Amino acid sequence: MSQLSIRTRTTPSGPVIELAGELDHDSAPEIRGLLPSLPVKHGQQLVVDLGGLTLCDSSGITVLIAARNIALAAHSTIVLAAVPGTVSRTLGIVGLDQVFPTHPTAQAAVAAWTPPTG
Repeated sequence: MSQLSIRTRTTPSGPVIELAGELDHDSAPEIRGLLPSLPVKHGQQLVVDLGGLTLCDSSGITVLIAARNIALAAHSTIVLAAVPGTVSRTLGIVGLDQVFPTHPTAQAAVAAWTPPTG
C-alpha cells in the first residue's frame, strides 16, 4: 500500500493541491476522486505542487492529465510546481512538458498568475 499525503488550499489565483509521497496505481483513485470537488473558477489556475513526491508512475501521470481536464472544463489553467527531476524527465519523454507550465514553487506559481481582464 502506497502512502500519499494530500493538502489543498485556496488562494486568490485558485486552488493549490500539494502532493507528497507516492502517486501511483494505489493512490491515484483518491486524487481522481478529489479533483471534481476542487473550487476551480473561470479564469483561475489550478496549481499542483509535486515537491513532496517520491514516486510518480503512469497512473500519476494520468491523474495530472485528469487535473488538466478539470481545469480546462472550468475555463481555467493548470500549472505544476516544484516538479521533481524524475517526474520532469518522464513528462519530457512523453511530451507533456509542452502541455504543463511549471514553476519552481507553488508560491511562485501563485505570484505569476494574472487575473483575466474584462
